[in-house]
Amino acid sequence: MSNMTRRTAVGLLAAGAVAPLARIASAAVEPAALAADIPLLRRIYETLHPGLYRYQTPDEFASRCAALTQDLNGPLALPAQYLKLSRLLAQVRCGHTYANFFNQSKAVVDILIAPANKLPFHFMWLGDRMFVLANPLGIDGLRRGHEIVAVNGIAAPAIQSALLPYLRADGSNDDKRRALLTVNGADRIETFDVFFPLVFPMDHPSFALTVRDPARQSPVTLKVAAIDQKQREAMTSGKADEKSPDYWTIEHTASGVAVVTMPGWALFDVKWDWKARIQAMFEEMAQRGTRALILDLRNNEGGLDCGNEIAAHLIDKELPVFSEYERWVRFRSTPADLNPYLDTWDRSFEHLGEGADDLGNGFYRLKNTEDELRRIAPKAPRFTGRVIVLSGAQNSSATFSFIDLMRRNRLAGVWGEPTGGNQRGINGGSFFFVRLPHSGLEADLPLVGQFPKSPKPDAGLLPDMRIDPTPEDLAAGTDRLLQTAMASFH
Repeated sequence: MSNMTRRTAVGLLAAGAVAPLARIASAAVEPAALAADIPLLRRIYETLHPGLYRYQTPDEFASRCAALTQDLNGPLALPAQYLKLSRLLAQVRCGHTYANFFNQSKAVVDILIAPANKLPFHFMWLGDRMFVLANPLGIDGLRRGHEIVAVNGIAAPAIQSALLPYLRADGSNDDKRRALLTVNGADRIETFDVFFPLVFPMDHPSFALTVRDPARQSPVTLKVAAIDQKQREAMTSGKADEKSPDYWTIEHTASGVAVVTMPGWALFDVKWDWKARIQAMFEEMAQRGTRALILDLRNNEGGLDCGNEIAAHLIDKELPVFSEYERWVRFRSTPADLNPYLDTWDRSFEHLGEGADDLGNGFYRLKNTEDELRRIAPKAPRFTGRVIVLSGAQNSSATFSFIDLMRRNRLAGVWGEPTGGNQRGINGGSFFFVRLPHSGLEADLPLVGQFPKSPKPDAGLLPDMRIDPTPEDLAAGTDRLLQTAMASFH
């Protein structure tokens, strides 16, 4: 089993029962339908979620559910209900626990995602500052490196601060939450696009931007038209597609350095053989006599355990995978009356804890199984050159585990920014998609929790060499981290 990402389950779900569009659309004039779903959601999470109490107590979760039910006492439109549900789930402080917008029904997407309420350019955050990355529509007065000081009169730091409480991440790792607010065309649905109009509702189809050009003293105000979801998706048309083997690239320099870029490992439904692709890359490096490898994972949240195949070419003896963590679940078999609300691509998850060791504290420890890789065996050709992994806050699932593996076993240097995820353990592996019958909303439910054998800090993994991007780098289009890594091999 492997960790999932926000895009993983698209196209993999079984047909689930969802509320009809008419019921969803009428939610603005009827009592909030989500209120009737909270008891079911609470029972499902209390029964099945392995990390529910990692950062909160049972009383705190029960109190939050009760407070939300009370808050939903009157009529409330579906987007507002979604926002309140997201706040509840974010308090679990789990990077895989959220009302996944990729897994909502078409009826919900039409209301929640489709409208024209999105900023018409790409941008990223450096700390609490917001900078233009790209201007695909060619809006006058807006260029890469310009700082967005405010949107509709709301200062950028205030926008970020208001959105963070609704975002998924593990523990106190706010670097991951900030990374989710970047809009760069890497995802069909952008987190910022979903939450910004919910927290700051619009009453007109345009934005007033306060923009600072680094070459000028004073900021200027621009009025730009909002775009809808179809227009946003059109901006991603030039991005790599995980359904193509070209999704992963390898470039060779004249000095014998290979740069392998992997934007993602969410390859659950691809037709190409990703294991063969990794094998071919290492064979190509062996033939060329490559002396150093840079593995760029900065935008890679995770997916399948592709990193194990990479590690196999860096070792000369078997390597344990989860040596510092145990895998726990909360159940042997799911209660039969809950199963109709638990959508998944593998019904065997209903019996995930059968045969597991009873720890006596409400958890069951999963045993090693033949179908799950517990040790990595060496593979030829072995790469013996120096390896640098480029890291960032998006590394919060399978890539978090891979970087941890690289650091613990001294197989590579890690350069860049701290990872997402959390050293206290993450939840993932297997999933249910909870279909709430009254509101029609969906909530992701990870089933396997990783728990450390010894105390760990509430933080991601620090790189060996920290290099943060700067506004000057952004404006110049300079990848300082990659350049510095390349220069280290000279």
